[in-house]
Amino acid sequence: MSGRVATVALHARVRARDHLAAIEWPALGTTARVVVTEPRVLEPVLRQVVATVEAVDAAASRFRPDAEVRRLQRAEGAWVRVSPTLRELVGAALEAARHTLGLVDPTVGAALAALGYDQDFTRLARHDPAPLRGAPVPGWRTVELDGDRVRVPAGLLLDLGSIGKAWCADRAARMAERVGGAGVLVSLGGDIATAGPVPDGGWIVRVVEDREDDDRAAPLLCVRWGGVATSSTLRRRWWRGDRTVHHIVDPRTGLPAAGPWRTATVAAGSCTIANTMATAAIVAGAAATGLLAAARLPARLVATDGTVLTCGGWPGRPLAAPL
Repeated sequence: MSGRVATVALHARVRARDHLAAIEWPALGTTARVVVTEPRVLEPVLRQVVATVEAVDAAASRFRPDAEVRRLQRAEGAWVRVSPTLRELVGAALEAARHTLGLVDPTVGAALAALGYDQDFTRLARHDPAPLRGAPVPGWRTVELDGDRVRVPAGLLLDLGSIGKAWCADRAARMAERVGGAGVLVSLGGDIATAGPVPDGGWIVRVVEDREDDDRAAPLLCVRWGGVATSSTLRRRWWRGDRTVHHIVDPRTGLPAAGPWRTATVAAGSCTIANTMATAAIVAGAAATGLLAAARLPARLVATDGTVLTCGGWPGRPLAAPL
């Protein structure tokens, strides 16, 4: 394995020094990447991360008939005992919804299916002639969590995909650091979490959009703790009728978010918080800057015309002070 780290999914790159070790593989419908500060611990760290990823997939994949979220959907509104993984994921999703006043909502599953996103993206019909239509979003308050039991309205399919990857990255990084005792960076589709000792100079993360030609001009961040996440309307896109649609649904309309931003990147104390606020910024549209200012989080927004707006202390130059 090379100490030089290649692409981290579509949203970010990590530039590693020669004493680091890294590995990547397909997972959760995207690319998983692990980087460690001590090559000798890569194997046990990898085992821990893979186990965490597999647990999240078994709990939260809406494309697996045997997943726990599908069992909830089939329960006809009854209480269901769930695994610790799904219990914590649902708790994180409800907290994200509360914190964003419903802008990030785990009950958009039916709306995504109505838009045509009803199977793994690699199998999705990219040119669906069916007319564009949304579906009502029941709202996060319809989801009940009581200890190790969860109840959803009959037929409701939870969509935990976005927050699930970020939560998984956080959990995997923490668990991997305990196993290996070294610094760990975990990226799932560009949602990045770190734990343990940082390499000299910090984790150098390059934020890019879903287009290779943007890469060389993309900013570099020095991350010493926490996580970074990007939400973008440029990836997971397909045609529905005569319109291009994407996977970030506005719960208020049941349709793809139609605000001015094509990309939002946020740094925070955890990848879960960063992902929550990045998604909320896309959905919030013009109100995103106020939302991020209130949260006091460094953020970088890219408008549909390519205009870049930063707030919350986002570094003004490459390799500025650690986030």
